[in-house]
Amino acid sequence: LLAMPLMIIAALLIKFTDGGSVLFRQTRIGQNRQPFTILKLRSMQEATVAASEGDQRYTQESDPRITKIGHLLRKTRLDEVPQLWNVIKGDMSLIGPRAEWDKLVEDYQEKIPCYHFRHLVRPGVTGWAQINYPYGANLNDTLRKLEYDLYYIRHFSFVMDAAIVLRTIHLMLFGKGR
Repeated sequence: LLAMPLMIIAALLIKFTDGGSVLFRQTRIGQNRQPFTILKLRSMQEATVAASEGDQRYTQESDPRITKIGHLLRKTRLDEVPQLWNVIKGDMSLIGPRAEWDKLVEDYQEKIPCYHFRHLVRPGVTGWAQINYPYGANLNDTLRKLEYDLYYIRHFSFVMDAAIVLRTIHLMLFGKGR
């Protein structure tokens, strides 16, 4: 409810500056390797999102596919707010490993030992890896983020979750997203 005015403004800006759909939907892999459809505010050009293959599967620094409003949405992490619907539905938790795209998960499970352990818990809107490591843009970054995810799974606690929430709020307020 608190984010609703910002969501309406963001939705209108997306619609009027870029056209197309306001929401981005993508199949992600959740707890116990169950697929689900994630919801986000669309921050990339609609035509290029569907065609993302190869290196285009990863968002790069200054990615030309990101829309003008998309830069702001990503910096403030407002593009993630619709994921709260995924939390309400039970597909996600507020805190946990990032839910990854099903096409990337297939690749990661083949190339990264122990990758499947991150699916022991529900994915989160925010998490230990998201606040401690920059945006993953390749397989090596994914391996590093997995270390953070596995650390979280092994050591999660109320205090750790509170720290993640506080750091996430700080990142949102000071535009540290990508």
